[in-house]
Amino acid sequence: MPKYSIIVEYIGTNYSGSQVQPDKVTIQSELNKALRTLKVAAGFDKDGKPKTIKTIFSGRTDAGVHSKGQVVHFESEKPIVASRFLNSINGILPYDISVKSIQEVDEKFHAQLSAKYRVYQYRIVNRQHRSAWDKHSLFVREPLDIERMNKSLSYLIGEHDFTSFKSMRGNNPAKDCIVYKAECKKEGDIITFEIAGNRFLYNMVRTIVGTLLMIEHNKFEPEFMKQVLEAKDRTKAGPTISPDGLTLIEVGYEQYNLVK
Repeated sequence: MPKYSIIVEYIGTNYSGSQVQPDKVTIQSELNKALRTLKVAAGFDKDGKPKTIKTIFSGRTDAGVHSKGQVVHFESEKPIVASRFLNSINGILPYDISVKSIQEVDEKFHAQLSAKYRVYQYRIVNRQHRSAWDKHSLFVREPLDIERMNKSLSYLIGEHDFTSFKSMRGNNPAKDCIVYKAECKKEGDIITFEIAGNRFLYNMVRTIVGTLLMIEHNKFEPEFMKQVLEAKDRTKAGPTISPDGLTLIEVGYEQYNLVK
């Protein structure tokens, strides 16, 4: 049975996260609905009726989080013609969800388990007055110091216990992650924070950004980030900030290139 990998883009504002949830509209529920409409089936039951398609996402994104590179795999009873599929599914999906590409993959490929790293970006608008064009960004009035911010972020590079940045509501006991890259860049009044890691804990990226802004707001020394990390205590970190500036940029299936 052919297996396919697709890259899904979405604006997460109107959705209760990426994964299917009872009685809620999610990215996965809309994608599954579109695949059913196209009659993409993962085989047929003994009565000849198509089985429900099963989509596997590379990872969960929270309510309000966006994507430019969510990877999803599924199996299909019949071969799929890429150009026809893309035109058809993008004509069915809501305006704020689209499929960027599709390719056939090896039967051993798994969107989540085969992934080696994920890259997220958080967008901050740093100026005195807001604009109607600031959508999907965090608006911060007080001037932010890029050099100080990057110094703070440097303490997160490497393999660490990230308990301090993990939501206390998360049920997953995992706490260790490898961060390959964590840095901020500024163009005009737009600051883009980018982080790459082998995995991320629940609310981890948003809490790191919240801690970064807390350090700047209070004029703490950048070394405060190291103290928070080593404390392994969620109460020591900053707030978990709005999801609206956060976007999943890329999911990689080879080792992360540290030159990036």
